[in-house]
Amino acid sequence: MRSLRLAMAQINCTVGDLEGNFKKIVSYLRRAREQGADIVVFPELAVTGYPPEDLLLKPSFIDDNLSVLNEIISESRGIAAVVGFVDKLEDIYNAAAFISDGKLIDVYHKTYLPNYGVFDEYRYFQAGKGYPVYDLYGIKIGVNICEDIWMPNGPLRSQALSGAEVIININASPYYKGKWKFRRHMLTARASDNLAIIAYNNMVGGQDELVFDGHGMIMNEQGKLIAQGPQFREALVVVDLDMESVFHARLIDPRSRVERYMHEDKRQRFVSVPAVPQPAREHMMPPEQTEPLEAMEEVFQALVLGTRDYVRKNGFSKVVVSLSGGIDSSIVAVVAVEAVGKENVQGTFFPFRYTSKESSDDAYRLAANLGIPITEIPIAPAYESMEAMLKDAFAGRERDVTEENLQARIRGNLLMALSNKFGWLVLTTGNKSEMSTGYATLYGDMAGGFAVIKDVPKTMVFELCRHVNRRYGKEVIPARVITKAPSAELRPGQKDSDSLPPYETLDPILKAYIEEDRDLDEMAQLGFDPEAVKRVIRLVDISEYKRRQSPPGIKITPRALGRDRRFPITNRYRSF
Repeated sequence: MRSLRLAMAQINCTVGDLEGNFKKIVSYLRRAREQGADIVVFPELAVTGYPPEDLLLKPSFIDDNLSVLNEIISESRGIAAVVGFVDKLEDIYNAAAFISDGKLIDVYHKTYLPNYGVFDEYRYFQAGKGYPVYDLYGIKIGVNICEDIWMPNGPLRSQALSGAEVIININASPYYKGKWKFRRHMLTARASDNLAIIAYNNMVGGQDELVFDGHGMIMNEQGKLIAQGPQFREALVVVDLDMESVFHARLIDPRSRVERYMHEDKRQRFVSVPAVPQPAREHMMPPEQTEPLEAMEEVFQALVLGTRDYVRKNGFSKVVVSLSGGIDSSIVAVVAVEAVGKENVQGTFFPFRYTSKESSDDAYRLAANLGIPITEIPIAPAYESMEAMLKDAFAGRERDVTEENLQARIRGNLLMALSNKFGWLVLTTGNKSEMSTGYATLYGDMAGGFAVIKDVPKTMVFELCRHVNRRYGKEVIPARVITKAPSAELRPGQKDSDSLPPYETLDPILKAYIEEDRDLDEMAQLGFDPEAVKRVIRLVDISEYKRRQSPPGIKITPRALGRDRRFPITNRYRSF
């Protein structure tokens, strides 16, 4: 029986860490060889990390990445590999090197360059024009990159019609909640439509706002999932592919026979790969399958991985979180402890005259549950001093939001002072609902280095908190934190609902406006209250200047604030 032992290395690469990425690639290459793999597959731009952004405008970076690729090639004795890197000819290309037994066999250039959402590939790369098919041990293999496979009539179709039985697709596909379902649906269609085995390998790890979830998949020629990597962690997925089943499927399907006969593509080329002696195999290796995570666990793991990698890859060792006794700071603290360990998390508490005893009790109880220290610094002395300083300037003016914001800005100053003194990274606690509507204080609660829940709507924050307590089988986040009405506690009796629609009303409007680009008329037809919609749209539009000054935060939804949604600050267009 014809078979191919394929290994998918879903690894955590770091942008610009060419040496570190080299060591990781070589380590997994050796592991794959030890497990008898014929070929091992690495993610898109594994050599450089993804996305390298304007590092690609530095000729020295491109040359250094090519030098690293040559070192990887020299380590490939006895095995074939597909490795993502940046190629340089008359221009630069997002490329995949097909290497085998210490030699560079060929290079594939990505054809479809995404230029939407978080992607800017047309800014850097030239599109490829060739569709190679490789002959390895008499097995025809097509290689393409990420976006290429989403096009039904793209490189994959041409490669399959030219005889490719296995399609290797390497990816750096950013995560958002539930995205794996869309990938699986698409891969099922591509595999069954082309009667080809598809190996979809994806990067894992955090890179600034992006999280890559791994979760590589292998589909057989019928579109059935036969192997699947884990989510949010590195893995080497090794599987024996039954090539006879592809031959049999194509033998009895007249549609593919006719199309293959009529197919002619000048972009096609065929490359023979010199054979490397294969070890005898008495048994087929059973495929690895890990079940997808439950929705809130998936989001939680994404937040943990994104936070951990941002902290570690940027050279921090400890983080500080301002605990208010509220729901947002509670979930951020839990994520931080899971990401970097309780010994590396510092809590703070900054009470004022409007801080309730319940909030104080809840903040301290959360810290005790998590096993983290908490430093209390009352802000009354600083507030009273600033109030006295501003007395003459504010003479004749009523108290308003200015005095509320002073409290938040004092807390922000104290956090940054602690950060400077001890080298702690400040994790901010604002959620997507607040960041969207400007319900956050510039240089106050927005002050910090990383915004963990920046793309998490408030209603999802509540879901996450309930999930955390179920996850750990105990009340980590005090129940009262989840059940009490949200409040910034900047004035007596204040509630978030004094300034915003209830979050159950607000979040669906924000989703429709920000993630789906719906206008007032469309939302009215969907049953939203027009006056509430107008109010929310106005808040979102006038708050762009704040968001531009906020720290980076982890992408969780299909359209995050920032890289995904780029609106001008100076903007007179209104949606109503």
